[in-house]
Amino acid sequence: MTRALLSAVVLASAVALAQGAAPAKAPTGGKPAATTPAPAKRDGPDVERLPFTPDSIRQVVQYHQRRIQECYEDHMAEKDRTVEGKLMTTFTIDANGLVKDARVVKKTSTLKDPSLHDCVQAVLSSMTFPKPPDGTDRPIEYPFNLKAIE
Repeated sequence: MTRALLSAVVLASAVALAQGAAPAKAPTGGKPAATTPAPAKRDGPDVERLPFTPDSIRQVVQYHQRRIQECYEDHMAEKDRTVEGKLMTTFTIDANGLVKDARVVKKTSTLKDPSLHDCVQAVLSSMTFPKPPDGTDRPIEYPFNLKAIE
């Protein structure tokens, strides 16, 4: 459990650094700083600024990886077993960067639990990606190798 918590803390720190979060610095010079509203917090990478590339797709999925891992741990714990395995997923990124048709490919996945599949599909469906530059839907295949974190 401690290791899983440490992994979550390290992941959160890495995400904050990747997003350019830095400690606030006092303004320099004699003029007071103009007050501007703080930018709204975003959930994950700033997909509005990322290009549509395999790397940016991987970055978004990796940001949400802990939620996929939580699905695995919750549903495998319900069965009182710890089984390692692979989930092959497919989804389509639409012209707005939203996910549609998320599903687990049962034929090539080794984890066959339907409730796990439903949870993973829900997480995938909630993700937002950079918009494809040509405005067309883009099919994606993405594998997840899952195992218990101790």
